[in-house]
Amino acid sequence: MCSHQASCPSAEHSGRSNHSDAHIVSAHPEQGWYLLCDGTIVFDDTGALLPDGQVVGPHRVPVEQLAIAA
Repeated sequence: MCSHQASCPSAEHSGRSNHSDAHIVSAHPEQGWYLLCDGTIVFDDTGALLPDGQVVGPHRVPVEQLAIAA
């Protein structure tokens, strides 16, 4: 699917997304998503949709860890 060197890793790695080495082939920041060379669609909320249809949920910070303005 990709043509850059070294080629993209597989979109699946032990059932989880491993798209850290893949590069963006189509950017749509106004809509909040990016298509990677391995076929993964990543979203601004850190979620992803893998080429096989699996969904990777957003990585949300627990409320207790959010900074509180003083």
